[in-house]
Order: sequence, then structure tokens, then C-alpha cells
Amino acid sequence: MHFDRLKRREFITLLVGATAWPVATPAQIPTPVIGFLSARSPEESAHLVEAYRRALQEGGFIEGQNVAIEFRWAHGDYSRLSALAADLVSRNVAVISAVGGDPSALAAKAATAAIPIVFNFGADPVRAGLIASFNFPAGNATGINTAVNMMEPKRLALLRELAPGVPLIGALINPSFAPAVRQARDIEEAARAIGQRVVLAKASTNEELEAAFALLVQHGVGALLVAADPFFDIRRDRIVAFAAERRLPAIYQFREFAVAGGVLSYGQSFVEIYRQNGLYAVNILKGAKPSDLPVQQVDKFELIINVKAAKAQGIAISDNLLSLADEIIE
Repeated sequence: MHFDRLKRREFITLLVGATAWPVATPAQIPTPVIGFLSARSPEESAHLVEAYRRALQEGGFIEGQNVAIEFRWAHGDYSRLSALAADLVSRNVAVISAVGGDPSALAAKAATAAIPIVFNFGADPVRAGLIASFNFPAGNATGINTAVNMMEPKRLALLRELAPGVPLIGALINPSFAPAVRQARDIEEAARAIGQRVVLAKASTNEELEAAFALLVQHGVGALLVAADPFFDIRRDRIVAFAAERRLPAIYQFREFAVAGGVLSYGQSFVEIYRQNGLYAVNILKGAKPSDLPVQQVDKFELIINVKAAKAQGIAISDNLLSLADEIIE
């Protein structure tokens, strides 16, 4: 009996000791972090972020499960982007998606030469120093070239089709936006070529925007061209409301303006552009280098016409313009 109790005690001791032994577990893989740097604001970019997240999911990355996203928003104040980009670099993110306009990409590139960058860029990324060439980026940046900042002459031509014979067209420009110098030059050169008078109204703050509206009214402009710019994107409801109040035929850079009540928009699908940015981020998270990913050039532009808004403002739309539309909102 004593022997059995002893054996039982030894067995229990061995069992307890065994439970204290370390159990071998696979090494934990750290969750990669994406830095999402935007010159825009989260409220009006929600549908674009949704498209970005969908692209991550297509590639097998789900936020909160196997990837994290650090969002940084400049709210149209480009002077904040350098500090926001530096903050993401200090957190050692795996990749920076620089979206919401050219200033984001330039700030990210200035902040790091090591962390991969996926940009959305509306001007020439080679001339801007982001990449060596479209097919062989060579550095730590690649992405999507939208050319959206270089389409002002085409928008001016479409606006003339919408409002033929208007003596003076107003153009809204943001002087704090790096491509604004080229945008202004392109608009003025295109206007001279067709004998159209234009006046530039400049704004980079809310106060300046109201002053720009007053200037346009003072000059008695008969139509409005809103240059491509993230600052104006954020304030699209206010700008569209101004044009509607003054019954001004107006053209903008992307579909969301037309959905908000603008008469014409000419540009690309930003939802698709953000999706492509997300897919490139996936490639980098899986080991691809930016230098191995050629810069994509978006060549599909869409003309959106809001017929309902035009009728409400007493603006007639020609049959020819309607025939060119990719989408009509009624």
C-alpha cells in the first residue's frame, strides 16, 4: 500500500512538472502596418478608402486581422503633409500609400528613400523627381499616374461646348497646389488659342475661397472651370452650391462633383484609382519592390453630365455634348 502511494505521488509530481515545461509555439509574425497619407479629409474620402480596403481584401489582407492601417489626413492644408509623412516614417510602416493629390506623394518622397511608396499622381512623376521612368521607377516609389492635373484645356473646351459664346469664363485655382502654375498656364494658353477671355480666381483657404467667389461675381463671369485640386475636392459641396446659386455652367474634375449637383465633370474614376493603389500596396506587402512595379498610366477619362442639375439651373445642354457623355444623371 505504501509503495502504491509512493508511486502515485511520483507520478503526480512528474505530471505537474510536465505541465510546467515550455510548449513550443510557432514564432509570431508581426502585423504589417500601412501608412495612408492623404491631402484630403476622411469624411469626403470614405468611399475611396472603402475601395482601397476592398483591394487589400482581394489580396488577402484584412484590416484588424493581418494588416493595420495608420491614417494621416491633411484636410487640404498641404503644409501639414511633411510632418504627417515624417510621423509615418518614424513608425516604420511597411509601405506608404500617398493619395489625395500630388502633395502627398512629394511629402512622402521627401520623408524617406527607404520605405516603399505607392502614389496617385496627377502631374508628370518623372519631371517631379519621384521616379526615373514609368517602366523602371528605380527608386522606392511607384504607383498610378492619373494626368488629371494636365486636363484643364480639355475641360475648357467642354465648358465652351456647354456655354458657347460666354464672354468671360472664370477659373478657380489653388496657388498652394504645386501643379497650379502649369494649370494656370494651360488654361490661359488654351483660352487664347480659341479667343476666349478668362479670369483666374485663386484660393487656398476657406476665406480665400469666399473672396474668389466674390471676385468671380464682380467680374460677371458666365461660366466656371474648377481646376483639379484636392482642396477643391474637399469643398465640392460649397463650390457646387455657388455655381448653382449664380446659375453658372461649370465643369469639375471627377464624378463626385456631378453627383453633388455639378453640371459637368471630366476625369477618371477615383474609386478605381484608389483600388489600384491598394493592389500595388498588396504586391509590396507580399515582397515586391517598387522598382519592379511599372507606374500605371490611367488613360480612360469619363464625361459625366447631370441633366437634372442643368434643368434646375436653366442650362441647356447640346445634343452633341449629350452624345459624348459616358454617364448621364437624370
